Amino acid sequence: MIAAAWTSGRDVPLARRLARSALAVTLADLPGDAIHKAKDCLLDFLACAFEARNLPWSRQAVATARALDGGATIIASGTTVSPADAAFANASLGHGLVREDMHAASICHHGVVIWPTLLALAQRTPTSGAGLLVAAIVGYEAGGRIGRALLTADLARLYRPTGLVSPLAAALAGAALLRLDDGAVTTAVSIAANTSCGLNQWPHTGGSEMYFHPAFAARNAVTAVELAELGAYASENILEGEAGLFAAFRRQPPPSTIALFADGQPEILSVYNKPVPACNFAQTACQAALHVAERLGDDLVNARAVLVRVSAAAMRYPGCDFSGPFQRALQAKMSIQFGVAAALQRKAIAEANYQRLADAGILRLVALTRLEEDEAFTQRFPAAQGAEVRVSLADGSLVMDRLDDVVPATSSEIRTRFRAAAATVVGSARAAEIEAYVDGLEKEADAGRVAALCGTAAAGSAVHSEKRAGRSGA
Repeated sequence: MIAAAWTSGRDVPLARRLARSALAVTLADLPGDAIHKAKDCLLDFLACAFEARNLPWSRQAVATARALDGGATIIASGTTVSPADAAFANASLGHGLVREDMHAASICHHGVVIWPTLLALAQRTPTSGAGLLVAAIVGYEAGGRIGRALLTADLARLYRPTGLVSPLAAALAGAALLRLDDGAVTTAVSIAANTSCGLNQWPHTGGSEMYFHPAFAARNAVTAVELAELGAYASENILEGEAGLFAAFRRQPPPSTIALFADGQPEILSVYNKPVPACNFAQTACQAALHVAERLGDDLVNARAVLVRVSAAAMRYPGCDFSGPFQRALQAKMSIQFGVAAALQRKAIAEANYQRLADAGILRLVALTRLEEDEAFTQRFPAAQGAEVRVSLADGSLVMDRLDDVVPATSSEIRTRFRAAAATVVGSARAAEIEAYVDGLEKEADAGRVAALCGTAAAGSAVHSEKRAGRSGA
């Protein structure tokens, strides 16, 4: 049974109610499937970070950090830096493929903010693996609940949902991880809310600021937690106040309560792990297109029109209904037309699809493709994200596939791609060690070792254990 959410006293500000509720949760309160899901999300975040390490935006983010002996680890590097710098770099790495986990109801990628924040703080301050798992699940819960209440389609066209909501979720998780008192946790959430940011102009140009939205959110979350730890005080009514988060962005008051685990169903179980390294709204359409491609075979050359039916949310999100020209890979990753065309042409869904911006076969299909709203998909969103792809051929025949929802990456697929990505950087033995450590995390005393194992320093894990032992002894 999940710990009851704090609901007494309507005069208690929402942020403090969230803080008290977060601090009340223990590992024993959480269902096993939520704990397993958290482990999968952590491994998938790490896989993305390993795989994205050499991308331009990843290298740029890492280059901003300054080395600090005994600090927090930048994944896939031999460098340790301040916790805030590590959170910034690791969030960019985890977001670099655009294959991060997704919470559709809040339109947010909470994991690429929560995990960098918690991993950095866990290296700074000794904490258990059980504490890390609880804090992460609480973070996903808060991000999901706040995001559901705050976000609308119109708001998401202008502001990046992850940048608005995930700083609060990560700050709450980080402050709970450090077991600050409820006043300090409230302050961390409030300060983080003051950093909510991220404009959605980038899909129109393929601008790389998108990759840094979660990076700023994670760094700000770490800073918010550290300021609260040092005794800073911030507005407790930051959510419902007349100039608070909801008034500023939603332009109306929040619900009377935003309660964690209110219906007994953890929000992390509504998170799915992307199968496709592209925008959330392109996922199902790409999967349907792949099924069509398998049926078409060589008949694809006879295609005369491609119709893609999706929800209104998919059509309206910036950059999703875009037919080019494609100057940058991110424009292709956002475009449903490009994703579908590439899946049809290459009969595969892979990162390499989005490096073929000048592929004549793909561009021919893009020009044949148009989007259309499907009312049934619109009605079911965000509970389900359906898509249909229809390819009309020269002889008048039609080949189509309809999926009522995205098919997420399975636990097995997540672990397969983690092993491949990690082994490339740290070797198969270390990759297996990381996976085993995450799988047994609730029994481990040192949560900070997760990030240390992901570094490339030859003796990273041993050095980390010695330094932490010394710090704990002091």
